Amino acid sequence: MAGVATTSAPLIWLVIGDKPGDNAQVAIIAEALGLPFEIKRVLPKPKYVLGKPHLFMASLYHLDLERSDNLQPPWPDLILTIGRRSAMAALWIRKRSGDHSRIVLLGRPKLWMARFSLIVVASQYLLPTNERVLKLDLPLMRSNDSAIAAAADAWQSRLSELPQPLTVLLVGGQTKPFRFDPDTARELLEMAQRAAGAGSLYITTSRRTPPAVVAALQQALPANARLYCWSAESSDNPYLALLACADRFIVTGDSMSMMIEVARQRKPLAIFALPYQKGLRSWLQQRLIAMSNGGSLGQRVLGKLGAIYQPRDLTAIHRQLYAKQLAVPLGNEWLPGGLTPEDELQKVVARIQRLLPEQADSTPT
Repeated sequence: MAGVATTSAPLIWLVIGDKPGDNAQVAIIAEALGLPFEIKRVLPKPKYVLGKPHLFMASLYHLDLERSDNLQPPWPDLILTIGRRSAMAALWIRKRSGDHSRIVLLGRPKLWMARFSLIVVASQYLLPTNERVLKLDLPLMRSNDSAIAAAADAWQSRLSELPQPLTVLLVGGQTKPFRFDPDTARELLEMAQRAAGAGSLYITTSRRTPPAVVAALQQALPANARLYCWSAESSDNPYLALLACADRFIVTGDSMSMMIEVARQRKPLAIFALPYQKGLRSWLQQRLIAMSNGGSLGQRVLGKLGAIYQPRDLTAIHRQLYAKQLAVPLGNEWLPGGLTPEDELQKVVARIQRLLPEQADSTPT
C-alpha cells in the first residue's frame, strides 16, 4: 500500500498535544515498549486550547497546522495518543493510511470505539466491557524524580524557614459535572486551614483555576498561609519542590495528575471533592454514574447507549485511592503515608505488544 511503512520494524508515532500531563503518560508507555518512535506534536488553535472541538471527526480542522508537526507518509503502523484533540488527528492519520495504522488511545473515545485497536482507561471512565478496552485502577502518571530533586535543592532553604509541619494545598479547576466557584474556594480554604493545624499552609493554583477562585483565595488567605498564583510566564513555580519537601497534601478532586503525583511521592494525601453543579444536565450525568456503579444491569444499559453517552466519574479515582489507603477525604484524620500505587504499566505494554507482530509488514487490517 502506497504511503505505508514496509520495514520489518514497526513505525510508531506518538501523536500528542499541549498538555504535559497527558503527553507524559504516552511517553511512559512508548519508552516501556523499548522500540523506536517518532513524536508528532499537534497543537490546537487558540480557541480550542481550553474549549473542546464541538465536532468530533477524523480531521485536522481544530489544529494550528503552522505550529504542529507535519503529518506525512509513510504512515505509521502504530499510533499512541491521548485526548480528544490528538485522537481526532490520529483518526485522520488512520484514514489516510487506508485503515492500516492501529491506534492505542489513552482515555475514553468520544465516538467509534471500533476504530481504535486498544483503549486504555483508568477507573474514572465508565466504558462497557469490551475486548478493545483495557481497564486500569489509576492513570499511568509518573513524577520526574530528577527534576523534583533539583527543585528541592533550590527551594530547601526557603521552605525550611516556614513553621512546620508544611501542608500544601494544590488547587485545580472546574470540570463537569462539578462546581468550583468563590463560595467553594472559601469552604476549601477553611477546611485546609483546620487540616494544617499549627503549621504552615502553602497554596498553589494551576492553569485551570478560575480567576474568581484565585481572587477568593487571595482575599481570605490565612496569616499562616502563602499563595502562589500559577502563571505561564513564571520561572519560580514551587510545585516540584513542594512535592519533595512538604509533609502532607490537600488536592482538589478534579486533578488526577496532582493526586497521583502526590501518591507516588508516598506523602499523606487528603482529597477535597468538589460539589456538583446544579441543573438537569448535571443531574442526568450523576444518574448515569449511579447506574454504572449500581451493577451489571446499569452497565449493560450504558453499554447499549454507547460510549458517547457515558460520563466520566472522577470520584472513582478518589475511591481507588481511599481503598488502597493512599488518601483520605479532607476532614478525616491523616494517614501516615509510605504506601505507593501499584504499577500497571507492564499490563499495558503486554497488550500493545500483541498488536505489533501483525504490523511488521504492510498488510492492512
